[in-house]
Amino acid sequence: MNNFKKIGMTALAASLVSTSASFAGEMTASGAASITVENYSALQRTAGKAFSMADSVTLAGSGELDNGLTVSLSFELDAGADATPGSFDDHSVSISSDALGTFKFSGNSGSSAVSAIDATAAGDIFDTFDGKVGTAETATTAGDAAMLTSPGGSNTMLYTLPTMADGVSISASYTPQAATAESSNALGATYTGIEGLSVSYGVGTNDGSAGTANNADVTTMKASYAYGPVTVAYSDHEFDSATATRDQDTTAFSLAYTVSDAISLSYGEETIDSGETAVDAEYKKISAAYTSGGMTITAVSAEAENVSYTTGVTEDLDYWGLTLAFAF
Repeated sequence: MNNFKKIGMTALAASLVSTSASFAGEMTASGAASITVENYSALQRTAGKAFSMADSVTLAGSGELDNGLTVSLSFELDAGADATPGSFDDHSVSISSDALGTFKFSGNSGSSAVSAIDATAAGDIFDTFDGKVGTAETATTAGDAAMLTSPGGSNTMLYTLPTMADGVSISASYTPQAATAESSNALGATYTGIEGLSVSYGVGTNDGSAGTANNADVTTMKASYAYGPVTVAYSDHEFDSATATRDQDTTAFSLAYTVSDAISLSYGEETIDSGETAVDAEYKKISAAYTSGGMTITAVSAEAENVSYTTGVTEDLDYWGLTLAFAF
């Protein structure tokens, strides 16, 4: 009896080894870490100088199946300010082939076909001032300007079509919601067929549990052109809601100059035009970066006006920051 058990276990082990070898893949690990010192103007809720750090490790791997499909897995361990220390952050699985394209399912922090391309030409300066209105005694953040878009997030499904023309990438996404809410979908395309030129266009919806009165259509357009050391970019992002007071139009431009392989300079401006008020939120930023190997030092100076779409001394804010970042 024992001999039969041994024979059975040996056969099972051989089968497992054979299966594992048939679908062999590779896993890699990459890391990022940074140290930042920053200062907000005295009229802001988080005024004064502060130090912080960020760190993450991303594990990624892929393998080709016997049917020709490639399956890829990626997940991030992140101890940043927006994640529980030591927790999983972005994670996704992708299934792809040259003939069928790529299907990506994101368990967390997935991008829709619009949100994947909707970063403003100036790099989302408004994020720097998000939640910063008011003093420590009278913090009021509900009205802070923030760009509305077609959402991604947990369980977002993104499909990228196979290459049909050189320099053209087309994708579609679906972001499911709970049974009582409406799901969102989006389409996006990017063209890079001319050297130095990149043009992106996307359309989508922003629907959810708040009801049809808050459903919205989203359109984003962005273009950049690099000529020698100079890059110019412009973007226009529109959010058209069933409730007119939620309408929003975000425009931005930037000018970047590459001094050398190690040094770069950039300047950008953003304007968020809200359908709710007659006052626009306006942002400006200038930055300089030095890169050596896997180390980058970035210095930023930014300012904002009318952050809550109103005028007043507490609405005009200043920021500077210095970041030392490592990639390995």
